[in-house]
Amino acid sequence: MIFLRKEKCYVARIIDWQGMKLVNICDKDLIGKTIKGEKVEMHISPSYFEGELVNVDEALLLIESSSVANLVGEKIVIEVIKAEMASKHAVKKIGSTPFLMIFKFSR
Repeated sequence: MIFLRKEKCYVARIIDWQGMKLVNICDKDLIGKTIKGEKVEMHISPSYFEGELVNVDEALLLIESSSVANLVGEKIVIEVIKAEMASKHAVKKIGSTPFLMIFKFSR
């Protein structure tokens, strides 16, 4: 049985800045929420994260083509780790919510 990953359960915002492509992607159920950890809290503001609804395949293509990716949420972080686009050791948690930043350096 083939499973198509068409459900659009991520929100992606693309920012082009000084020749770099910054991609913010979070699990769509986090938009507008504030996640709290012991020493830090982060508001998943619509003005920073909200953009286009995308499925997992679209999200991974955006991350692959980005210079910097900011990723928040259990679903997106798990998919990025499964796709071997980042190490599980790079994942931080704010409270119980995974947060991952990917920077790609080039000459």
